[in-house]
Amino acid sequence: MGSLRWLIALLAGWPLAGQGPYGTTAKPKAADYPVHAQAGPVAVGAEYLVRSIPVRNQTLVASHYLVVEVALYPPPDQPLAVSSGQFTLRLNGKKQLLHAQAPGFVAASLKYADWERRPTLVATGGMGDAGVIIGRPERVERFPGDRRPAQERLPAPPRAPAPEDPSGLPKEDALRPEEAVVEAALPSVQARGPISGYLYFAHQGKTKSIKTLDLLYESPAGNVTLRLAP
Repeated sequence: MGSLRWLIALLAGWPLAGQGPYGTTAKPKAADYPVHAQAGPVAVGAEYLVRSIPVRNQTLVASHYLVVEVALYPPPDQPLAVSSGQFTLRLNGKKQLLHAQAPGFVAASLKYADWERRPTLVATGGMGDAGVIIGRPERVERFPGDRRPAQERLPAPPRAPAPEDPSGLPKEDALRPEEAVVEAALPSVQARGPISGYLYFAHQGKTKSIKTLDLLYESPAGNVTLRLAP
C-alpha cells in the first residue's frame, strides 16, 4: 500500500517529503544557453538534453521522454507566471505538438519500470500432476540453462564499508531518481527573478529520426519559437 500511495501522490503533483527547492540553477543570463530569444520583455534560454536528466551529482536517463532545460528571465520587479503548460514541442515541422508532461509520470516510469505495461491476465489450470500457466510473462534466464526460480537467488555478498572522504567536506544528500526528476522540473510559480528547470515530453520514437526540433513558448508576456535542433 505504501508504494501505491506514493504513486498516487506523485501523479497528482504533490511534493515528496524531504525535497529541496524545485527547478535547476539558472545561468547568469539567457545568452549562456545554446539557444536563446526574447518573448516580449522576457528573455528565454533553452538546451536540448535528448533523454538525459542531470541532477546534482548524477545523470538519469528517461528512455521514453525528450528533455529540455528552459530558463526564463523576467524584467526586474515584474512577477512572471511560469508553468510547464506554456511550452510545447514540434518535431520535424509537424502540426501536431507535444505537450510537456507532469514530472510525476517521468518519476513513475523510473521507479516502476513496467508501470506503463498493459494488465496481463494470468490463468492456471491442471490435471493430476500436470499444470499449465497462460498469460504470465516469460522468465528471462540469467545464463544459459538457468532454471532456478527468482526467489531462490542467493543473497548478495556483504560489502566492505566505503572509505571516508579525505576532503572532510559534507556530502550532498543523495536523491532517489524518482525524487530527482520532480525536484529538477520547471515549477509552476510566480517568479520574481530568473527561474529554470526541466521539461519532459513523451516520445518513444528514435531520437535519430528527429531532423528539426522547435520549442514553443506562449505566455501573457509574449510568444517565441526556439529552434533546438539541428
